[in-house]
Amino acid sequence: MKTKNSNLMSLEEFVENHYGKIGTPKRDELEAGYENFKIGVMIQEARLQKGMTQEQLAKKAGTTKSYISKIENNVKEARFSTLQKIVEIGLGGHLELSIRL
Repeated sequence: MKTKNSNLMSLEEFVENHYGKIGTPKRDELEAGYENFKIGVMIQEARLQKGMTQEQLAKKAGTTKSYISKIENNVKEARFSTLQKIVEIGLGGHLELSIRL
């Protein structure tokens, strides 16, 4: 079925046009940035669900409010060990890691 506007493209087509196919350096950089963004959003959502401020979470997890803010706003990448402390000690949750090949 033909669309009214032939300039429309899927998100995947847009990403491939601007960043290349999966496995290319530019696309890998985009994908990695998106994963870091998702982690920050998940931390923020979990913190808000717990009714905690960034400062409260930081104190429980043994880090600073500034560090929590930087993770939530995708300014800084979290080390896995720190992320584990934030999730498990700070939020009382469980961090899972998976590898897909």
